[in-house]
Amino acid sequence: MTKKEQMVVEAKARAKVLKALAHPTRLWMLEQLEGGEKCVCEFVEPLGLDFSTVSKHLAVMKQAGIVEDEKRGKQVFYTLKVPCVLNFMHCIEAVIAAGNNS
Repeated sequence: MTKKEQMVVEAKARAKVLKALAHPTRLWMLEQLEGGEKCVCEFVEPLGLDFSTVSKHLAVMKQAGIVEDEKRGKQVFYTLKVPCVLNFMHCIEAVIAAGNNS
């Protein structure tokens, strides 16, 4: 693979992660997972969504490598696979704050 091809592959991988984060519901879920593992059922009521929709949002983040899951009986629990993604969230908050000061 050429250097240019490698750069394209890496850019696409980054875009996949950013696309997975580019939804308000998934951002909220990510923030909730900062406190530790959560069952799909713990997202349903606060979000006002059904299990299927919540599971789809979590699947998008799982495919992007942001979260991982563990099935226990009929329940599925999610945790942050790479907690440093929260650092990125703090960076976004800094950008928002800086933009409000201009």
